[in-house]
Amino acid sequence: MQKRVLGIVSLLVLISISSFSCGENSSKDSSQRKYTIASVGKIEGISWFIRMREGVEKFKNDTGHDAFMLSPAQADAAQQVQIVENLIAQGVDAICIVPFSPEAVEPVLKKARDNGIKVIVHEASQQQNADIIIEAFSNYDFGQKMAQYLVNIMGDKGELANFVGSLTSKSHNEQQDGVEAFLKNYPGIKLVSRRNEDYDDSTKAYEKTKELLTTFPNLTGIIGSASTTVPGASLAIDERRLQDKVTIVGVATPLDAKQYLDSGAADIIALWDPAVSAYAMNLIAVKLLNGETIEDGEDLGLEGYNKLRKDTNDPKLFFGEAGLFLNKDNASGYDF
Repeated sequence: MQKRVLGIVSLLVLISISSFSCGENSSKDSSQRKYTIASVGKIEGISWFIRMREGVEKFKNDTGHDAFMLSPAQADAAQQVQIVENLIAQGVDAICIVPFSPEAVEPVLKKARDNGIKVIVHEASQQQNADIIIEAFSNYDFGQKMAQYLVNIMGDKGELANFVGSLTSKSHNEQQDGVEAFLKNYPGIKLVSRRNEDYDDSTKAYEKTKELLTTFPNLTGIIGSASTTVPGASLAIDERRLQDKVTIVGVATPLDAKQYLDSGAADIIALWDPAVSAYAMNLIAVKLLNGETIEDGEDLGLEGYNKLRKDTNDPKLFFGEAGLFLNKDNASGYDF
């Protein structure tokens, strides 16, 4: 099936680690008490969390707070829990975390808060033991936008598989809830393999995609929420020279996806800048430690976080508008 491109308009907000705005909030923070703030990622060594570390380091350099980042060697909930336990023992002032499994970290985050540590959570909108949850956007809406791009390219008929990092990853599953709801408007698109897990590992995404192509020889679309799905799945598509048959839309960093966007294996990458989200979490941590509150409409002085929206049901949950959708023509404008 020949892919048809229907004039995709990318939502381009150019952000670079050397230039994203920190607004007045950062300079204010830098004149106050210095805090120890730990950020905890899902896994060490992949592009997404390498980029997030850059945001933490920029925050440290800009403000003088003792900010650092740790991540498990593997995408493993138990390892992440142990990192948080160690941080509690060290007596840090705040923990900013992207949970691998929100359920698994609930007890240890409660322990952190019971010990007077502020907890800021990202990519886990239903986390109970958090002082503030900051999301780059509504994950459900983001998933619907990904699905719209997929349909624009693939057309309104075909067989589809979707991917998440894991079935415990709340943000990934919320995005795919949005994808699946949107696709109900297109009865010609059949979801033949639902919520494949790649465990934030591009090699696993590659192997699973090869299996899917064998099992479903008429597969015409892949849509994924883990940052590892697009590079892994695209490699399998390139190897089988199926660039004109299979449409791939999903979360990825521009550097990870560039060669696949250029080859035509990947079509649209969806993302937000993890460096900016890390910076936002750390800014919020300082505000809370200074006794301030986060309000509806809050301006963090960061692109995509200029007017936070408070959730109507959960007063600790806030959304930005930081989503990006890039194709081969504009992804090269990003250096991560």
